[in-house]
Amino acid sequence: MSARTRAAFAAAGLLLGAPEPAAAFDPFGLFGAEEEPPPPSAAALPYAVKISGADDEDLLKALQDTSTLYRLRREPPPDGEGLVRRAEADLRRLPEILSGYGYYAGRVAIRVDGVGIGGESSLAPAARAAETSRNRALVPVRIVLDPGPLYTLRRITVRDPSGRPFPAEVLPGRFTQVDEATPARSVTVLAREARIVDRFRSLGSPLARIVSRDPVVDDTAHVMDVTFTVDPGPVAGLGEVTLSGTQGLDPAVVRSFIYTEPGDPYAPKAVADIRRSVAKVEGLGSVRVREGQALDAAGNVPVFVEVTERERNLIGVSARYSTVDGPGLRAYYANRNLFGGGETLRLDADLYYLGNDLYATQRKLAGINSNGLGGRLSATFVKPALWGTRNDLVANIFGGREAQQSYVVDAAGGTVGIRHRFSDTVFAQIGIDGQVGRSQDALGTIDYRLVGVPLSVSYDSTDNLLDPTEGVRLTASATPYPSFLGSDPGIFVAKAQGSTYYALDTDANYILAGRVGFGSISGAPLADIPANIRFFAGGGGSVRGYPYRTLGPRGPYNLPIGGRSLLEASLEARIKVTDTIGVVPFLDAGTAFAGSLPDLSERIRTAAGLGLRYYTGIGPIRVDLAFPLDRIKGNHERPVALYISLGQAF
Repeated sequence: MSARTRAAFAAAGLLLGAPEPAAAFDPFGLFGAEEEPPPPSAAALPYAVKISGADDEDLLKALQDTSTLYRLRREPPPDGEGLVRRAEADLRRLPEILSGYGYYAGRVAIRVDGVGIGGESSLAPAARAAETSRNRALVPVRIVLDPGPLYTLRRITVRDPSGRPFPAEVLPGRFTQVDEATPARSVTVLAREARIVDRFRSLGSPLARIVSRDPVVDDTAHVMDVTFTVDPGPVAGLGEVTLSGTQGLDPAVVRSFIYTEPGDPYAPKAVADIRRSVAKVEGLGSVRVREGQALDAAGNVPVFVEVTERERNLIGVSARYSTVDGPGLRAYYANRNLFGGGETLRLDADLYYLGNDLYATQRKLAGINSNGLGGRLSATFVKPALWGTRNDLVANIFGGREAQQSYVVDAAGGTVGIRHRFSDTVFAQIGIDGQVGRSQDALGTIDYRLVGVPLSVSYDSTDNLLDPTEGVRLTASATPYPSFLGSDPGIFVAKAQGSTYYALDTDANYILAGRVGFGSISGAPLADIPANIRFFAGGGGSVRGYPYRTLGPRGPYNLPIGGRSLLEASLEARIKVTDTIGVVPFLDAGTAFAGSLPDLSERIRTAAGLGLRYYTGIGPIRVDLAFPLDRIKGNHERPVALYISLGQAF
């Protein structure tokens, strides 16, 4: 391998590790302001540096990050010698950046006040020329690039330590195939190297490594050939998991969230799943999972889980707003390790107002006592890992007024249940649920009492709670409220919802997301079922563009009365325009039905819209504009609705 070729890959370290230049406050990167150098001075030699010849913005940014002249332009040297030494350093380093970006025949020229830098003999004349500007002008410094032709990758070859190629079933052709137009950049080669190593690790070889990398540049054809020598190492299983870092939190609780056993097949995903599952312990802050550098006596790779604990107490406030659903405010307090066993206690207070109250007149005519103000107080307690098992105790109590466009319900109740975690992605729960309340809507007033046995299952293989890019979410529940337990009315409620996410590219800049929801109530006529138990569609988490919980059958005074079944669906295309900005065209459809099963002959309401996303470290900030496509005269549906919240719609 030539020294010049080696330099191309040394430059990769510069590209990844070069310090960032100082920048003015510009959080959205919209202004592109260039900082001015200091004014002329008698004590120093400030200068103006200009880089020309780099049409590729990524290349220009890498050159700026590497260039000593550019990075230190706000810190002028005391004299001409200091300035030309900066130029001399750039003359050595910048060609490596050109090579790293695939310009192996590129050249760099630097001139200080018209004097070229090129060897020791040029430094003194350049320093004297720079001194002539002292205290009267900025020293003009020019970095002129001639990148030359862009070299491309022609061939990638992978061999084992004995020089033999790997069979296609071990290393399929997609890992070595290259497009004719693929630039021969160092980062491209290093990324392909990482893919190859990851392939062997995915086959159960945790110690796979690159023994050697041999890139060869052909200056005549302007191409590069690369040969990798790979040592896969032995196939191994997962070994013992060593946990460290717990102080006030019982380690047995953390261990109950580790679902692997010694001897399970090794895979990078299995290691990543350990981190993901342990991170669900609310009392923990950071979670680091690393693999051992050598196999244990059983031929397995040890796993080390290092955690830190969060502050126990948490206070938060959140706000939401929709032009059709009105404003809302929520405050909460949480203790994330109440008794030292990972117990969580959360107190929530939710207050909202139907600011754009479209049905106030009809409610008054129907005798529904409501001013549009609603709220809820609740407390939730979770005791994870009962007796060191994967069973969690879950309890909740609540009380409040649910004030919606077409009904008011005053209710209080609670639930207690046992949740069993089968794995990081699957759990099931069974419990006892009870509530009492008074429901007022267009069909009349109902005093109700419900006592039931809720059963639910959940599956979640997505990669992110607020912004999933892959995986599936499925939830299903069934709750009988039988009369013999004291329920009045006696009903059976079933719900199911599923969503899936598919990235169209490796960087997840283009994602298709879909959601389907279903519900059914049986056992009693519609008028006997409390309004808050019935199904409605519409709103930010349902069919956007329509007021919250207003889609479905209509009753007296044209007020929504809900239904005994529900069917709804959503489809989104989530498109990232930049790292922080995205657009989301979407289509929603759905409604509630009077019968206990959806009647597809009835009208399904639809809406379309366009969303804007601003991606933060916590999750995307969502702004959606939704347009109802099936507006019905007299239904109080506005032509457009605005939604603002944190996280994707589903």
